[in-house]
Amino acid sequence: MNERIGSFWRGLRSPKEIIPLPYSWYYIVVACIVLIGFFDACYLSVSHYRVYTDMEYQSFCAISRAFNCDTVSQSAYSILLGVPVPVWGIMGYAFTIFLLLFAWPQKAPEKRMWTLLLILSMGFSAYSMVLALISTYRIKSYCVMCILSYAVNLLLLYFSWVIRKRFRSEAFISAVRLDIGYLLTRSKGSLVIIGCFGICVLVMPLFFPEYWRMAAPALPVDMPTGMTAEGFPWCGAENPELVITEFADYQCFQCKKMHVFLRRIIQKNPTKIRLIHRQFPMDHKINPIVTEPLHEGSGILSLIAIAASREGKFWPMNDRLFEIAREGRRLDTKRLALDTGIDPKKLTAGMFEPENNAHLWKDIREGIRLGVTGTPAFLVDGKVYLGWLPPEVLARVVQ
Repeated sequence: MNERIGSFWRGLRSPKEIIPLPYSWYYIVVACIVLIGFFDACYLSVSHYRVYTDMEYQSFCAISRAFNCDTVSQSAYSILLGVPVPVWGIMGYAFTIFLLLFAWPQKAPEKRMWTLLLILSMGFSAYSMVLALISTYRIKSYCVMCILSYAVNLLLLYFSWVIRKRFRSEAFISAVRLDIGYLLTRSKGSLVIIGCFGICVLVMPLFFPEYWRMAAPALPVDMPTGMTAEGFPWCGAENPELVITEFADYQCFQCKKMHVFLRRIIQKNPTKIRLIHRQFPMDHKINPIVTEPLHEGSGILSLIAIAASREGKFWPMNDRLFEIAREGRRLDTKRLALDTGIDPKKLTAGMFEPENNAHLWKDIREGIRLGVTGTPAFLVDGKVYLGWLPPEVLARVVQ
């Protein structure tokens, strides 16, 4: 009797043999995961391009300040080694798909490639963690589609580990050598394809078009500029058919994008359009409609621009302020003054002159009166347009 009871308890304690699912099931799951990552990277690449080149574009996942794919795309961290991060993602997933072809169930009885895939997914996951930390502590906004890519990379890591554990038994280093040998001997063209991937990785940073470097064209020497009767800087036509007043914030990405766009339009139509610039920093320390920290420091940048306008250097300073705000560089007023041909002492002193503060407050108060609730905003014929100018507004004077 005692022996029967002891045998019963030993049977309960002894682990049952785990029978893994067929290899093809694991393979199909991994293939689906990689394809999701590939198409996600394709979407993010297109979205990144449109953020910088399409005046009307807003991604579907621009939900709020905390979850906004466009904010992440606009950051300097969206570029790695001169190439957008999602484009690197396309390359990485494409190479993963290439390795998976050699692990196809019917053609890979040895079930190789999973150690190489494990190493690759380790790199993907590690970089995903870096990007997640940057989004949390630097950008302070998350991209929903980027989060999907993080999940893809972690799942790829997990399944690569599981498949290797259940279907392979070699030591890690030995498995790497066997995978590489299998890859090179299985197909004569594999070495050529690997070489093409390597060349692309080396060449892309050298030749990839830098569409994200938005720069306003320099004002032609003969283009009229001046100050309105109220003291606001303008450029373009002396006798314009269309007058556009922009309310802008130097830390606002869309402000810079629209400003560059309008400058290019004006450069092609210098006798038809006049652009007037007014300050509207979305800085909670100076703008009463901003109730929480947003573009901190943009008020100081506006004061610098106003001080530069007193020295007849508004437009060069305007372009430089948009550049440094985009680059996230430390504010160096001396360097700004020298770059734009202003006496550094005059620029520093002008920032704190009461009349310049009064000028800034006048711009903000006028924007609020007109109903400006964000930037950029454009005033045309008494009507305010937020975010961008509809094509029909410009179509009145240009094609």
